[in-house]
Amino acid sequence: MGVPAFFRWLSRKYASIIVHCVEEKGKECNGVRIPVDTTKPNPNEVEFDNLYLDMNGIIHPCTHPEDKAAPKNEDEMMVAIFEYIDRLFNIVRPRRVLYMAIDGVAPRAKMNQQRSRRFRASKEGVELQEEKGRIREEIIQRGGYLPPEEIKERFDSNCITPGTEFMDNLAQCLRYYVADRLSNDPGWKNVTVILSDASVPGEGEHKIMDYIRRQRAQPNHDPNTHHCLCGADADLIMLGLATHEPNFTIIREEFKPNKPRPCALCGQIGHEIKDCQGTPREKQGEHDEFAGSVPTSEQEFIFIRLCVLREYLEKELTMASLPFPFDFERSVDDWVFMCFFVGNDFLPHLPSLEIREGAIDRLVNIYKDVVHKTGGYLTENGFVDLERVEMIMQAVGVAEDNIFKKRKEDDEGFKRRNKEKKKRMKAEQRGPAYLTSGQFAPQALGRRDRPEAVQNARHQAYDMRMQDVHCSSAGPSDGSDSRGVKRKAEDSDSEPEPEDNVR
Repeated sequence: MGVPAFFRWLSRKYASIIVHCVEEKGKECNGVRIPVDTTKPNPNEVEFDNLYLDMNGIIHPCTHPEDKAAPKNEDEMMVAIFEYIDRLFNIVRPRRVLYMAIDGVAPRAKMNQQRSRRFRASKEGVELQEEKGRIREEIIQRGGYLPPEEIKERFDSNCITPGTEFMDNLAQCLRYYVADRLSNDPGWKNVTVILSDASVPGEGEHKIMDYIRRQRAQPNHDPNTHHCLCGADADLIMLGLATHEPNFTIIREEFKPNKPRPCALCGQIGHEIKDCQGTPREKQGEHDEFAGSVPTSEQEFIFIRLCVLREYLEKELTMASLPFPFDFERSVDDWVFMCFFVGNDFLPHLPSLEIREGAIDRLVNIYKDVVHKTGGYLTENGFVDLERVEMIMQAVGVAEDNIFKKRKEDDEGFKRRNKEKKKRMKAEQRGPAYLTSGQFAPQALGRRDRPEAVQNARHQAYDMRMQDVHCSSAGPSDGSDSRGVKRKAEDSDSEPEPEDNVR
């Protein structure tokens, strides 16, 4: 889980925090695969000390991927997980610690959320199967072609939860994998590997953060330690900032929107299941050697450099002439706290604050205006000063009316533009109401030098005038009486909508 739209907003506003990862590939020589030498310096020109893996973000895509064929059995799933970890290790090349954290028994709020999510996923899965069966019958009755339905055992992702046999097998396989790499891979030689499996309670990201905090409390802690955390959740950015480590980087897969997905019925790309016509698949390659293969492109990785984000925030949050000494670390804590108002896993966000509408910038501006009245920071050592937060909320309340009014105007403007667009499209489909013939008929380009003979110019002009009269009586534009002309329901300009009294 994460904060919706937060990463997109952050990457657009502070573009320099995103860096594409440089990845070395293994080579093949005489049919023998030569692995990458991870003892060499990092090709990204940054040497990382610790790598932390939130394993649930690796287990799910490896066991039931969306963009490629699913593994046939549990053994293939384990191999896919090992290859994914190898790839991450190759990119980051940690020199001190590799920490792998699998989600253990979650807090009560997370359990409730998981339960509702799993019931919904199960219900949607049954509905999808019924819809597939119905559409399949319709296409076959029309005489369409569909490949024979494969009866295969579907992997139930609900078993990726503490206490299941799958998670126990995974923990054993990971121990074997770690022992093998420590023995045979020179890049792992001096690395301390910690595996926190599903038997240790707590979510993976929280176990990682707890470990980092414990390391910071040690007397021999090196403040220049460079941390790298793997995970796709946007709230990892906030957790990374909250550690106050000067060198913190997050590695995640690059998000590519609108990736084509194959149809669940015929397996072809370019349409969804509801638009499937049951047409045979076109031949691919000279001998159809690409039959059954889903076109896949290897996912690339990006670094989110929190050290650069800290510099941006220092520039933005620095305030002049404060009644108290400015402390950047305290202001970062306040910034993270204010981000909870626009989205959080278990807290409903304030209805007037939307990230897409620049809510975080608005909060920062209010914070900088009100901080002179508050006389201090909003948070201290994890505790919130509610009186100071109340001042921020009152300032947000003053702006709420304008936010809701603007949102309503934008909504109405969007509906109006949509309606006009539909009208234009209908008019284009109908074409002109009346086309003349003979001398006055529209001519194709290049035929103006050969006009047709004039039949009866006066009669033609009379027809054109009468057509105009008929058009104006059928659709009066000057507000004249139009009784007797019945419009279709879909041509109606006014769409009756229920009045929204809540907003």
